[in-house]
Amino acid sequence: MTTEPTSRPVLVNTRGNSFRTRSRERGWTRGVAAGASVVTVAGMIATPLLPQGGTARKVLSTVVVVGSFTTTTANAVRRWGGRRAGVAGVATVIGTTVVERVGTATGFPFGRYEYTTALRPQVAHVPAIVPLAWFAIGLPARETAHAALGRRSTPTTRIVLGSAALTAWDLFLDPQMVGEGYWKWAKRGVYRGIPFTNYLGWFVTGLAVMALLEAALPPSDEPGDADGALVGEYAFMGVMETIGFARYFRDPVVAIFGGLGMLPVAATAARRKLRA
Repeated sequence: MTTEPTSRPVLVNTRGNSFRTRSRERGWTRGVAAGASVVTVAGMIATPLLPQGGTARKVLSTVVVVGSFTTTTANAVRRWGGRRAGVAGVATVIGTTVVERVGTATGFPFGRYEYTTALRPQVAHVPAIVPLAWFAIGLPARETAHAALGRRSTPTTRIVLGSAALTAWDLFLDPQMVGEGYWKWAKRGVYRGIPFTNYLGWFVTGLAVMALLEAALPPSDEPGDADGALVGEYAFMGVMETIGFARYFRDPVVAIFGGLGMLPVAATAARRKLRA
């Protein structure tokens, strides 16, 4: 009498496979982030050395924004994985495109403004790089707020401070872009021609962006584990913009106000991150 051998279930080490996949993912994302960062920095350095309003500066504006967006996306993939990062990036881009389109059509929430045809391509009369910029700096602003808040970091405090940090960046962005002729305001405001309603609109929109990031890319429980690369992105942008306006664009007003907006929270985040 013979007996058939008992079949045994084959155990698949899915945890090990997942670990190897994430390791490979982290490897290439670091390379992409490093390369995109170099391109972004080179574009920022070259911009003030070229004639204002020229074609070269238009090209570099696209280079800097796309480079920054690529850097942020690669760092997000490394930290949260491709699926989560993709959802967050696409949702932010689509959502801010809608907000910008509503803004140009109705004046809400930023005030009356319109884009010129200088920046192309455009989607629904909104330059394609504009929604990319919201995600490019939005996620670094959230991680910077997370690190800066320390033990006081909660979803609510991160959303508020993250939005304020993102709005602070526009203290640099709007004067530069209006000066280049990329968009214009119906009525001049007191800050380099920019109305106060613009910054109120940025803060309100930023709250929505931060809430989206909280849901799609939840931060670590420990503020000390805020992503160092993303914190570094925000801090570096603040330093570069401050130096650029003070030394090369020769606009000390923007350098002072923009620097006071971005650098304190960046310095606090960097200090707490280094201590952790």
